[in-house]
Amino acid sequence: MVTIADIAKMAGVAKSTVSRYLNGGSVSDETIRKIEKVVQETGYSPNKFAQSLKAKKTNIIGTIVPRLDSYATSQTLIGIDEQLRDLEYQLIISNTSQSLEREIENIYILAQQKVAGIILLATMVTKKHIKALHEINVPILLVGQENEEFHSLIHNDYQAAHSLGEYVLSQRHTRIAYLGVAKEDIAVGVKRREGFMSAVADKVDAEVKYFETSFKSEDAIHKTLEIIEQYKPSIIVCATDNIALGALKAAYMSGLQVPEDLSITGFGGYEVTDLIHPSITTAKFFYKEAGNIAAKNMVKMVNKEEIDKVTFSKYEIIKRESVDKKFD
Repeated sequence: MVTIADIAKMAGVAKSTVSRYLNGGSVSDETIRKIEKVVQETGYSPNKFAQSLKAKKTNIIGTIVPRLDSYATSQTLIGIDEQLRDLEYQLIISNTSQSLEREIENIYILAQQKVAGIILLATMVTKKHIKALHEINVPILLVGQENEEFHSLIHNDYQAAHSLGEYVLSQRHTRIAYLGVAKEDIAVGVKRREGFMSAVADKVDAEVKYFETSFKSEDAIHKTLEIIEQYKPSIIVCATDNIALGALKAAYMSGLQVPEDLSITGFGGYEVTDLIHPSITTAKFFYKEAGNIAAKNMVKMVNKEEIDKVTFSKYEIIKRESVDKKFD
């Protein structure tokens, strides 16, 4: 690998001169020609990442994610990366493996690395998060969660859940199970449940029971088996597509046909929900596009441009095979 020292030696100039040339400093025309000749002959390409770390103002955006084995996370990261490249910024990813302690630690670590800004795909925003984010003095953008003290880009969980609830009622389901997650996750655990509740609140002939599981499909399987045995709903509305996949497996384990015996819906719009049979009705979020928007907003914040305190991403109710219409 050719280094700056190699370029300097071959061009017959000082290393500092090559460095000044690469960083747009003042260099004579004759020296520029010498350096450019060597650069072309060797195919040398400067390490922009290293250059950025040495600079007073970097072009690196740190992104903290709770897990990498998630469709939503991977699609969001693709959107962030593509947009940052277009804006000539670098992306550095920090994975926390769903550890809140590592999430807080990584906030400080990225700040020490002089990142220009931090995009945080938080599972929740605790007092420790707020303390850390205030202490680092780096532009912060929350994605997926909302807090009044910081800028955020969120999926419209409440309205999407309300729309899904209206669709479920339009299919004349009156014995409904809602399978959600813990309330510590405000977006998925609270907003989606509240949005669904608002849609079915005035439906006097509908019985709705609310249950809770984790984000893991395996846990959703066991919980769904209990719900089927104890409650016998006509439909299970799941707070995520992963939970819906678990519910689908549990239905078949119970000898039920979907959607003839049990309808199932999810949230997210993961690709797999369209590939399996029956395909799953879901509230689709546009994660890649949300990543694009997050990157644009982050760069605007770095450049001290004004953006809205809260930005909502799009959603769409995708109606597929997993929901059946009930008739009297």
